[in-house]
Amino acid sequence: MKYTFDIIGVSPVLQYFNHQPQQKGVEYLGTPTCTLDAFLESVETVPAKWNWNLDQVVDTVIQFWLNNAESIRYWKTRLSDAGKDNLIVARVADFTALQAEFESLLGKDW
Repeated sequence: MKYTFDIIGVSPVLQYFNHQPQQKGVEYLGTPTCTLDAFLESVETVPAKWNWNLDQVVDTVIQFWLNNAESIRYWKTRLSDAGKDNLIVARVADFTALQAEFESLLGKDW
C-alpha cells in the first residue's frame, strides 16, 4: 500500500476537534508545532486504526519533510502568524482512500 502526506493548513484548536472528518483510510493530524518530530508522534497511532504499515507511513512523512522545505517554512510562518491556540493540520492517507475522497467531493462515480 502506498501513502501520502501533506500539510493542508492552520486551524484553531476547537474548530479542528469539532470538524474532524471521518473517511476510512484518511487521517487528519493536528499539532501545535510544525516539526517532523511532532508529526511523527501524531502519526504513531494511525496505522493500528487503519491496519497500515507503520514503517511505510513514517517513511512517507520523512520523505515529505526532506523534499518540501519551502512548503514547511511557509506553514511554520502561517502557524506563527495565527498565534497560540492554533494547530498545523496535515493529512496522511492511503492513495486509494484519498482518491475515493476526492471523487466524492467532485460527485463522480468512476
